[in-house]
Amino acid sequence: MFAVVRTGGKQYRVAAGDKIVIEKIAGEAGDQITLDDVLLAGEGSDLKDTNGLTVSAEIIAQAKGEKVIVFKKRRRHNYRRKNGHRQRHTILRIVAIGGEEKKAAPKKAAAKTEDAAAAEA
Repeated sequence: MFAVVRTGGKQYRVAAGDKIVIEKIAGEAGDQITLDDVLLAGEGSDLKDTNGLTVSAEIIAQAKGEKVIVFKKRRRHNYRRKNGHRQRHTILRIVAIGGEEKKAAPKKAAAKTEDAAAAEA
């Protein structure tokens, strides 16, 4: 299952187990957060209703991005300004979408054992 969430003025397509880098949000590493602004959700080509749907995530780290150099110059006016900036961001691991956990493989194995038990009976 996937979802499109909006945070920090940007949109991200996420699934359980994904890691994303977003604008800085409050919290420490290891904290659980909930992203409520779900724009779209679905599985394969089927779309699902997003009313009340949330995305659970865990904060992995609070970090800084690459340095961006801001250089301003006006020709023939002896005007030069150099400034640097490092944007703060948060790294998240998506734990679940709605009530869906990233444990799809055991469910498939359990379904196969149920089919085998039904075939024997």
